[in-house]
Amino acid sequence: MAENAKSMVLPVVLAAVFAGLGRVVFQRIMADRAARENRISAPPDASTRAKISDALRGIHS
Repeated sequence: MAENAKSMVLPVVLAAVFAGLGRVVFQRIMADRAARENRISAPPDASTRAKISDALRGIHS
């Protein structure tokens, strides 16, 4: 009798998932590093504070 062929779908999907997660983690590390290096020293103006507040409350214009 013929042996059962093992499917290559699962390993390929797992490799793609791990590669995607690794890419997300790498992008997050790079973004955090860039944000730390380019810290804004001036406080935001009133319109910027209002936009941030609206975004946090879930109000979309």
